[in-house]
Amino acid sequence: MAEEPSVGGEESSKVTTTTTTVDGGHKGKWRPRWGYGGWRGYGGHKGDGKGYVAGKTRRSISQFIVTLFVLAAVIALILWLIYRPYKPKFTLVSAAVFNLTTSTPPFISTTMQFTIVTRNPNERSSIHYDRLSAFVTYKNQMITPQLMLPPLHQRKDSTVSMSPILGGAAVPVSLDLANGILMDMEGYGLVQLRLVLQGRIKYKAGVIKTSHYDLYVTCDMLLGLKKGMVGQVPLLNANHYADQDQDHHPCKVDT
Repeated sequence: MAEEPSVGGEESSKVTTTTTTVDGGHKGKWRPRWGYGGWRGYGGHKGDGKGYVAGKTRRSISQFIVTLFVLAAVIALILWLIYRPYKPKFTLVSAAVFNLTTSTPPFISTTMQFTIVTRNPNERSSIHYDRLSAFVTYKNQMITPQLMLPPLHQRKDSTVSMSPILGGAAVPVSLDLANGILMDMEGYGLVQLRLVLQGRIKYKAGVIKTSHYDLYVTCDMLLGLKKGMVGQVPLLNANHYADQDQDHHPCKVDT
């Protein structure tokens, strides 16, 4: 009857030993675990959970920003492929010379009119021309004053014709240039000139507008011009950009 407590004591000792083993053999040592309030020890002490949460939030924000930029780039590329603008095409159609004389000291006085056709090849974009000006050169020297042209808005897939009159005032030139143009008219009956148009353009497709682009157009021509001729003159095909089989004179366009 007195031996029964000793048996109970052995069982209690076994239970205590088992508990110590499950605990890792380090009774009372603090070990981290995750709780609703962050990292905590077994003893209920709160660890450094705020830093972990803040780092995770920063990573999420960074990933969101990167994803947003990638989507914006993809959308911009798609819009560019759909609305990609092509530069306008210019064609010289006709030329007329009403006056072309030289005087001393070397000046050139001339009045000329040219008809130029510009085409907008874009089916989705209109073109706005701004700060347009035109002048004529002979051997890379200006022989007419620079003429400012009014702004022009060209609708998509359309053609516009313009006929500016250039000259009217004497322009100082070199003696060699004055003698050269007289020799061309009197000796050969041919004068090679260049019409230059310059300005700015921008494209518009719906609500999308581009920034301004510089425009520089050169139309090389060979005129059948003799001294004393007035009015419409033959426009020969001296432009190496032109199609020799067609009666038109494409200009070179740089933007």
